[in-house]
Amino acid sequence: MKAKDKKVKTFDTVKTFREIKDNISKEIADMSFEQLQAWLKKNKLKAQN
Repeated sequence: MKAKDKKVKTFDTVKTFREIKDNISKEIADMSFEQLQAWLKKNKLKAQN
């Protein structure tokens, strides 16, 4: 693929995923184990049918 044929990204998956991970890390940084378990239960992803 030539440089001029590159597509312009409208969504950067890696950047977005890093931002999400950083936000989660900041949110749970000072939690106890019990608080972390409650947070995980509250924020559990649900399967979509």
